[in-house]
Amino acid sequence: MASYYYLISSLPDLRTDGEMPFSYEEFLGMCQSNVSESKYECLKNLTLSSEEGPIMKEWAASYKNLMSELNYQRSVNLGRPYLASYDKDSVTAQVAGAALAAKNPLEAEKILLDYEFDNLDSLVGLHTFDDVYLFGYAIKLKLLERQSCFVQSKGQKEFKRLFDQVQQRVYSL
Repeated sequence: MASYYYLISSLPDLRTDGEMPFSYEEFLGMCQSNVSESKYECLKNLTLSSEEGPIMKEWAASYKNLMSELNYQRSVNLGRPYLASYDKDSVTAQVAGAALAAKNPLEAEKILLDYEFDNLDSLVGLHTFDDVYLFGYAIKLKLLERQSCFVQSKGQKEFKRLFDQVQQRVYSL
C-alpha cells in the first residue's frame, strides 16, 4: 500500500462540473504498477453496478436503488404499475423527482451526478491512501466518462432529426 501515496497524490480532483482529466484506460495504466493483480483486475472490470472490491457492495446497492426509484417514478408518471421491490429512501426519491422534473436531459444528468458524487464521498469517508479511496475515484471517473457522452449540440441535432421525421409522417397523412 505504500505505493498508493504517490499514485493517489498524483490524481487530480474530479468534479461534477469539470471535464475528465484523463480516460479510464489511462487511469488503469497508472494503477497497473501500483496495485496488486487482484485489485487491478477488479478495477479493469469495474462497471457502475459491480459489487467486487472495497465499497462496491454499498455503492452497487445505492446505485441500484437510485435506478429503481427513477424507474418507479417514470412508471407512475406514465400510469403504469411498478412491481419491482427496492429500499425506498426519501432523499433518493427527492433526487429522482428533481431529475425527472429537469428542463432537459443534460440538467437531469447533472442532478444525478451531483447526488452520486456526494454518495461516493460519504462512502469513502476519511479514507485517503487506500483501496477504498482508489475505488471511489474509479467510480467517479466512470460516472464522468458516462457524462462525457452527452454533448448538447449532438443531442439537439438528433432531436431535430427525429422531430423532422415525425413532422414528415404527420404531413404525409
